[in-house]
Order: sequence, then structure tokens, then C-alpha cells
Amino acid sequence: MTLPLILSAEVARARDKGAPIVALESTIITHGMPHPQNLEVARQVEDDIRGGAVPATIAVIEGQLHIGLEPEQLEALAKATNVAKLSRADLAVCIARGGTGATTVAATMIAAHLAGIAVFATGGIGGVHKGAENSFDISADLMELAQTPVTVVAAGAKAILDVAKTLEVLETQGVPVIAFGQDSFPAFWSASSLLKAPLRMDDPARIAAAHRMRAALGLPGGQLVANPIPAADEIPAAEMAPVIAKAQADATAHGISGKSVTPYLLQRIFELTEGRSLTANIALVRNNARLAARIAAEIVNAAA
Repeated sequence: MTLPLILSAEVARARDKGAPIVALESTIITHGMPHPQNLEVARQVEDDIRGGAVPATIAVIEGQLHIGLEPEQLEALAKATNVAKLSRADLAVCIARGGTGATTVAATMIAAHLAGIAVFATGGIGGVHKGAENSFDISADLMELAQTPVTVVAAGAKAILDVAKTLEVLETQGVPVIAFGQDSFPAFWSASSLLKAPLRMDDPARIAAAHRMRAALGLPGGQLVANPIPAADEIPAAEMAPVIAKAQADATAHGISGKSVTPYLLQRIFELTEGRSLTANIALVRNNARLAARIAAEIVNAAA
């Protein structure tokens, strides 16, 4: 069986010309913020990429895997309700059922690789949840990075996670974790943390060269480029730590578990920071999009 990929007109033109393309996930649209803010941000992020590449927002619509969305499709998705949240485990089922779903990091990586897209920009990856030694709650994003050859640009792992354990799992899986322009591993809403990044690179061209070298060596998996949020937009880690602790305590008190944990924590942190966490989230996603466009352009230029 051959899976048909539905390319937007813009992505199709870019592929024909050999232009750089950057994949974008769609859960930030359907599960990240309310309408119409979600649509406004999605358009902003796409325009950020257009400064040096072509955006390809990925989603499943009525059983078809779309690589890039037309403007009217993006608007419809932003207004849609009861949209499935798709990862590796349920992507195929959603397509087979003719369903509609938004792609997480793992599902977006799969779709991007199928479409020949080398670079993907997101906010933060999933990882090892706190208490995972009892719950075994570990995001599929980590295993996807270990097997799917896409360079993922993110502001680190979401700070609500056990970031130290997340880095340990990535190391075990052989995933390069590259901090861009600094030695510490970014902490999502905060530009830095007490954790040292395993690797550092300061130049998009070098990151592009590392992506190509992994392919030349026959190594599976991708790279995680940890891009710190701009200092002007961050909430310092010392300020965020008690907020995150309070949100996690509230989740425990209310018996929140499984897939409900992350959305609950993000919403509670939004409330506790009076919206500052979402403002920072938008800034870091846009910052990641701009860096991803530069890396994608360098990959294409090196291949020319």
C-alpha cells in the first residue's frame, strides 16, 4: 500500500524547485491555545519560516495526510473541535478510519520524513515525566528522535518534565542534543538551566553538516537542536520553578494522570503566571521557526 501525501500548492512548488522546507506540527493549533489566537500564531510562525524557507504544517484531515495546509484548511483546523492528538501509536489508525487529527512531535517527524523534509520546528519536545519510575510515562518523542532522521529545533524539553532523565534517555538512544549558542540546556520558558547540554554548536551551517554526516554514516535517528528562548522573552528559571511545583502539586491533588497531565499543567501554569507562560511559548516557537529555516536552507545549499 502506498500512502498518498497531499502537498499544499506552496510545498509542491518548493519541492519542484528544491527549495528548503520546514515542517510544523499542528497540535499547537488544536490543543495549544484558543481560537482565534491559535490561527494568528500559526500564521505568524509560517511567515517566520518564509523568511528563508517554506513552511509545511502537517495534519491528518479526513483520512488524508497533509504536508502543508492551504489557508482555508489552516483556518478550519484552528476552529475545529474534538480533533485527535496523534503520535506514532495512533497516526495510522486515524488515517485508516478517515479521521482528522493534529500531529505531535513524533507524528510530525514521521510525516516530514515521508515527505523528504529534513527539518522540523516545534516549541518543546516531550520527555520523561516526573515520577516515571512508577508511572513509566515517557513520551514517544524520544524514541522517534532515535529512529527518524529529522533535525528537530525546539526550546529544549518542556520544563514540566524531568529534564535530567529526559537527557539521559536521549543519550542512551544515541540522539545528539545540541544547544545552539550556549553551553547549558535551555529550559523551555527559560533560556538556561543548571543542566549542561551534551553538545554545542553556534552556526546553522555546522548543524546542517552534522545532519548530513549522520546520513553519510548510516546512523538512524535525528538531532535535537535546543534553541534558547530570547532573553527578552524568557521567564527566569528561578521564577518558574515554584510555579511548576505548584502546578504539579495541584495535578496530584486532583488525581490528574496519563495524557491529561501535560495539558492540565500547561493550563495551570498559564493561570499562575497570568498568561506570561503562553506569551513566552509563542516567542520561543517563533524563534525556533526562524532558526529551523536557516538550518533547512544550509542543508539544501550544501546539497546543491
